[in-house]
Amino acid sequence: MPRLDGKIAIVTGSSSGIGKAIALRFSLEGAKVIVAARRMTLCEETVRQIHARGGEAIAIQTDVADEQPVERLISESVSRYGRIDILVNNAGIGGGGRLAETSLQAFDEVMNVNLRGTFLCCRAGFRQMKRQGGGVILNMSSVAGLQAWGGTGIYSASKHGIMALTKSLADEGRPYGIKVSAICPGAVAEELVDAPHAEIEDSERIDPFDVAEAAVYLSTLGKYTVVHQIVIDRLGADW
Repeated sequence: MPRLDGKIAIVTGSSSGIGKAIALRFSLEGAKVIVAARRMTLCEETVRQIHARGGEAIAIQTDVADEQPVERLISESVSRYGRIDILVNNAGIGGGGRLAETSLQAFDEVMNVNLRGTFLCCRAGFRQMKRQGGGVILNMSSVAGLQAWGGTGIYSASKHGIMALTKSLADEGRPYGIKVSAICPGAVAEELVDAPHAEIEDSERIDPFDVAEAAVYLSTLGKYTVVHQIVIDRLGADW
């Protein structure tokens, strides 16, 4: 039997990259998937691919940095399916560079999408899961959320912030059966999500579907089992 049979899953940033890999893998495991991202055309392409494989999915255009679209994402998903079993907060952007050369605009853009967006989705998803009696929230951090290097300042700060939100929300969710975990990948071949497996391997970077498999694992643990974070790094990485 598929491991996520009948589960309702929202995956933000699932129009491309890691989020798309998670949406596709969740669907193969039997989940009904809500594909959420800013680029509706690409969201619809992810949905089309899921339908072509016999899965069920809908697209909801969402800017995670904006409170109202996030609230609408949750309410429309619940209106359609009655509940949310899994929420994957994957939407994020890179950016920054050396701190002395980083503009305030760049800082705000990264923080608004990565940290504010994760906060807004966590808050809205948590409220719904509390009402329904449980669920799983997965936040996409990074190895840069556990460490930092020169040139990673604001990106790393946003991902460290996601780790703090994850740990705090996990503590708050325990009495309500809400499990909250972080996935911390290194260099992922995100742009190759639709490429043949051999091409992904040739890139010598992490396969986005390996990250998706971690998301499936975290979503299928027993009722009283939780893994707080999973670090997925590139073989040979030095950090």
